[in-house]
Amino acid sequence: MQRIANRALLALVAAAALGGCSAASTSTAGGEPEYLVAPDAASRPFSPAVRAGGLLFLAGKLGTDNGGKLAPGGIQAETRQAMENIGAELKKAGSGFDRVLKCTVFLADMGEWAAMNEVYAPYFPEGKRPARTAVAVNGLAADARVEIECIAAA
Repeated sequence: MQRIANRALLALVAAAALGGCSAASTSTAGGEPEYLVAPDAASRPFSPAVRAGGLLFLAGKLGTDNGGKLAPGGIQAETRQAMENIGAELKKAGSGFDRVLKCTVFLADMGEWAAMNEVYAPYFPEGKRPARTAVAVNGLAADARVEIECIAAA
C-alpha cells in the first residue's frame, strides 16, 4: 500500500512539474515555474523554493539562524530551527504547514530519529500530516544533524 501511495505522489509531482495540473496553479503566466529567490541568491547555487503546477518545492532547510550558525543544543534544537525556517519559507510563498504534502528528512544519525520526531510532529495539524521519508546520510552541510525538505500545495 505504501509503495502505491509513493508512486501516486511521484506521478502527481511529475505531472505538476511538467505543468499538468489544473488552473489552480499560481505559477507565472504560461505555466512556467516561478523561482522564488532569496536576498543572498548570488551566493547560492539553488532557489530556496520553486512554485510549479500548483505545488511549492522547498529546498532542504538546516537548523541555522539568519547568520548561518547551527542552533546549539543538538538534534532537537536543530530540528526546531529547521522547522521554523520551513515555516517562514512557506509563509513567504503563501502556504503553510497545513498544506505540506511530503517531507524528506535527512539525519546524520538514524539513532536520533525519535528525538527529531518529537519536535517535528507537532508542526503539522492532526489529520494533515504529510507523507514522509527519513534517511540517514553520511554528512550534511555545516556539520548539521538534520536537513528537511518539503513539497507543499502552493
